[in-house]
Amino acid sequence: MRSDIEIAQATRLKPITEVAKSIGLTEEDIDLYGKYKAKIHLDVPDRLVDSPNGRLILVTAMTATSAGEGKTVTSIGLAQAFGKMGKRHCLCLREPSLGPTFGIKGGAAGGGYSQVLPMDEINLHFTGDFHAVTTAHNLLASIIDNHILKGNELEIDIGRVEWPRTIDLADRTLRDIVIGLGGRANGIPRQTGFVITAASEIMAILALCDNMEDLRRRLGNITVAYTSEGRRVRAEELKVVGSMLVLLKEAIKPNLVQTVENTPAIVHCGPFGNIAHGCNSVIATRMGLKLGDYCITEAGFASDLGAEKFFDIKCRAAGLKPDAVVIVASVRALKLHGGTAVAEMNTENVEAMLKGCCNLQAHIENIRKFKVPSVVAINRFPRDTDNEIKALKAFCEDLGAKAVVSEVWACGGEGGIEMAQAVIEQMEQHSAQFEPIYPLDVPVKQKIETVAREIYRAEGVDYAAKAEKSIREITAQGLDGLPVCMAKTQLSLTDDKTRLGAPTDWRLQVQDVQIRSGSEFLVVLTGDMMLMPGLPKVPAAEKIDLFPDGKIVGLF
Repeated sequence: MRSDIEIAQATRLKPITEVAKSIGLTEEDIDLYGKYKAKIHLDVPDRLVDSPNGRLILVTAMTATSAGEGKTVTSIGLAQAFGKMGKRHCLCLREPSLGPTFGIKGGAAGGGYSQVLPMDEINLHFTGDFHAVTTAHNLLASIIDNHILKGNELEIDIGRVEWPRTIDLADRTLRDIVIGLGGRANGIPRQTGFVITAASEIMAILALCDNMEDLRRRLGNITVAYTSEGRRVRAEELKVVGSMLVLLKEAIKPNLVQTVENTPAIVHCGPFGNIAHGCNSVIATRMGLKLGDYCITEAGFASDLGAEKFFDIKCRAAGLKPDAVVIVASVRALKLHGGTAVAEMNTENVEAMLKGCCNLQAHIENIRKFKVPSVVAINRFPRDTDNEIKALKAFCEDLGAKAVVSEVWACGGEGGIEMAQAVIEQMEQHSAQFEPIYPLDVPVKQKIETVAREIYRAEGVDYAAKAEKSIREITAQGLDGLPVCMAKTQLSLTDDKTRLGAPTDWRLQVQDVQIRSGSEFLVVLTGDMMLMPGLPKVPAAEKIDLFPDGKIVGLF
């Protein structure tokens, strides 16, 4: 069986101008980045303002495991299935981060016969969007320290500088550092740290802004520090927003690429699903809704993370109304949630799978709370048995959930036609009545506790002293009307990555609540969640290489 990279390299790509033409884009609507990538101009939605919006379909999943669920591959395969059916469609995905690409998770361009291409470029430097975000972020950081050194007119308290540095790699040694050592010529010493680029507030801002002017406004509103009197210092006071905007002027434009089956895909922005809000850009999604009758998008990890934030943050901010949700599950992952050892997950075990179905049930119930119809996509792996598939479908049917088998990894769009038909059927039979899970005009703690109880199934919430203080300050500053962005492990419904299934006998531990006044949400740090990941003992980077003929191996 060929690897993902071998399939990608064997695919005959169409010139991106042809892909653009297939969804009504002209050569004047795009800027070429070689033959197979392009940036879409921001004025395209203005030209299509009178065109009706397509239907918005979100792809989410059950809780992630090492066995794999296949959310991105399902999103791509679903789009390709619409293409096979002759349906006008557009796929909208996030950009991968180099941290997981070289770390434990690998890339995020799909797999098998459901990939976005050119896969190697999308997973690596792509069109430079991540580099632009990294540079704009670090420019602001350097300006802050220079301002402090050169007189500190804003009276910034060096113990309350809130803006870290960033890099698009997983490097735990950079979480907490001291800068400015070596004398005054090297700056004023202070403690700071790095976050991964996908956790940068600038990435979140880029993904949520409406246009260039909104980007400027949001960048200016970033809280970078506090004075000794407790006044917030914003980025616009440092007079650097114009330079940041210049660095981001191309990154704000969505990227057009194609799938293995040459169907269109817009890949733009990459906020993490467990740290940030985990969705592609508002600009890209709005374009997708204008360019296709069906717009397929995804949100990071499972319904408790990406989907909840997609609904409560992105849809609320952008005025989007989702029409359907696909919940991806796999027999292998369910068996792990049911207690099966990793070494035994390829052995038939219907009992363990059904025991693990409590996790899938929680995600089905989560989506129903947002009043959007859903379909369970069973992402079939080669070792899954007919008995396991039959039992899983029966379990879903007992819950009143439509479940279909997806074989898009092995068969591409052809393997997703039943799934696409089921999604269309659900949208036609059940009109979405979408509602966020909480209103904005309630206290911060009530928002956190609503998510904890309703989505995570916690008994309650415990707040560290630091979190209590932060919430009081947020409320005093009038920022308590913002939505909450929960930073939590993706490996469990709880804040403890070792607890599988769907536990209810636990309490959410909130360590801190941080202001993101530019992206206009509050980050709630739970458990031992870090904004800078670390590498595993054997990183994926050790398996990647470049052959003399230019072929890449080991990238997935």
